[in-house]
Amino acid sequence: MLKQRIITAIVLLALLLPALFHPDTTYWRAVTLVLIAGGAWEWGRLNDPRQRRVGLLTWAGVLLCVCACLLSWIGGGFRATPVWVWTLGGLLWVVLGAALLQAGVARWASVPRALRLIAGWAALWLTWLAVVRARELGVTFLLSVLVLVWVADIAAYFAGKAFGGRYTRKRLAPSISPNKSWEGAWGGLLGVFVVALVWLALERSAVLPGPSLYAVLGASSAGAVGLALALVFLTAMSVVGDLVESLVKRSAGMKDSSGLLPGHGGVLDRVDALLPTLPLALMLHGWAR
Repeated sequence: MLKQRIITAIVLLALLLPALFHPDTTYWRAVTLVLIAGGAWEWGRLNDPRQRRVGLLTWAGVLLCVCACLLSWIGGGFRATPVWVWTLGGLLWVVLGAALLQAGVARWASVPRALRLIAGWAALWLTWLAVVRARELGVTFLLSVLVLVWVADIAAYFAGKAFGGRYTRKRLAPSISPNKSWEGAWGGLLGVFVVALVWLALERSAVLPGPSLYAVLGASSAGAVGLALALVFLTAMSVVGDLVESLVKRSAGMKDSSGLLPGHGGVLDRVDALLPTLPLALMLHGWAR
């Protein structure tokens, strides 16, 4: 398993890093589109009543999702996406994400399958738009969003291991992800604040190029208070994205979204926290301008 994880990680880095740093963003769009197509396939599989058998509807959905991305690519939609699109997508994530987590695993299967499929594929399309637009704004901007999510997850894991259940016996979402604790969530938030402060210091001293998401939000009229609130919000929504995917997998009776990434599970397992966070980061960027 460890060998698989290492090999898969090396292959992914070999594909993603050159595309990320290449001055022509065409490569980044293409590579991320392949990942989104994989995520669309996994989403159909998770919501197929036959589960491990993938039907024609799933493949049609993959094609639909990819075509939506390609049309946005051809039409330059990722450059011209108005702020209201990010705002609407973010609002739906906040409202529906909270409703899903409140309803729990048992209620997911009662949602009409067509609605589940369309919502997931639409979310993947919006995520592709966001990750491409974030790269258009600069490698630094995109990395600052990705690092926020990664640090929130890693810091939450270690804080949960060290302090989980010590101060708050009630788990974060016991019916969805029993191992997640409030101590882990607070540890993740603390980690994000530390990274943001260090990043801003390095950016201001010209060690890191800019502008990052942190610099953009900090320079807005809301200032440091607005930046702090935005970090809390984005960190919380990264947790929501993680929990929503866990809810869907638990409803399907599956541990991983797929085996597309040997040793790492599936694409959705790796990008679940980014699904709400990337569009919301673009929303906040639009508001701060």
